[in-house]
Amino acid sequence: MRSLEDLRPPSGLSVPVVTVLGEGGGLDEAGQRAVVRHVIQGGRGADVIFAAGTTGEWDRLDNPTRQQVIRVCVEEVAKENALLGEAPRPVEAWAGITAHTADETLENLEFAVASGADAAVLAPLSIRDVGDPVRFVRRDLADLLDLQPRRIPLYLYDNADIAANPKVPHIRTRQVKALSRLDFVRGIKVTARRKVLGNYTRAARNFRERGEFAIYVGNAMLIFEIFRPRRGILGAFSEDWNRYRLRGGLPRGVVAGPANVLPREWARAWQVCRAGDAERMAACFDVLEAFRVGTHLSAGKRTIACLKRALATLGVIRHDVVAPGTPTLARPDAERFDASFERVRALAGERIGEPWITVPPAEGAGVS
Repeated sequence: MRSLEDLRPPSGLSVPVVTVLGEGGGLDEAGQRAVVRHVIQGGRGADVIFAAGTTGEWDRLDNPTRQQVIRVCVEEVAKENALLGEAPRPVEAWAGITAHTADETLENLEFAVASGADAAVLAPLSIRDVGDPVRFVRRDLADLLDLQPRRIPLYLYDNADIAANPKVPHIRTRQVKALSRLDFVRGIKVTARRKVLGNYTRAARNFRERGEFAIYVGNAMLIFEIFRPRRGILGAFSEDWNRYRLRGGLPRGVVAGPANVLPREWARAWQVCRAGDAERMAACFDVLEAFRVGTHLSAGKRTIACLKRALATLGVIRHDVVAPGTPTLARPDAERFDASFERVRALAGERIGEPWITVPPAEGAGVS
């Protein structure tokens, strides 16, 4: 068995899948499995399935439901990998282990290992009773992993919107550097504005002495800025490209919530951004920006509700129920979003084209 040091962080598209709830509020297992299959798209979609993350409404679910989501997603990823065979690179299943308390978070890590997850994702600033994130990971998580039959990588998650203390919105770079010394801490997902992301990216070369420390872009539309090419006399890539490359390396991947609905389009966006293909980047941007704008309605931003409604429209899931506390989508905004989503799908056909247009499930192949 290879050591954690030998496991390179995966590149590409990570999709924080929505949690599919039934009309009674509990997990709809069949619907959850259907979302995983939809997002993988037979190998043309997600490289990583991220379960029980922010888009999965982790902070509005009880802990048994979080664990149920992890189990179902890990199982379905394994089934899809078996169907894909040896040709494409296997899809990884990452488990969001963050809970409101340290004890529940540790329970989730143990559950993730037992379930067969490929990695765990932790937002340490979102745990209400953890005052020192470095000590919590270095002592409590490390000690628990040492007792497990196998050790899995841990990826940190930085998102001010879910920080328990609004006065401490981001993990300090010195804290990340300290944590990167642990062999199982392999990277960080950053959902923040460009300046904050740049702070982590520039410091990444100093985070890990023994291998790569990966940065994943959580504010997904930023990839169009980071990789934007500017052609000069020598046809060089943009200043952004060279700055990120020289000061610690480019981001390893993108984490895109809207890819729940448009996985192939987002996978294509990552490809053309990495290639610096300005023309195709512009085409992908037009489509994905149109979808983003469509989720900002008269009642405000309704991203999760819109994702679930779009998945129901595509026939992937039966119910578009959101968890208590998540902003809902009501009329007439629901009808406005439907019209906007229809235009986005048409635009994707015009601007991106096959085979990078998401394929809805065949009749009867969505929720079973």
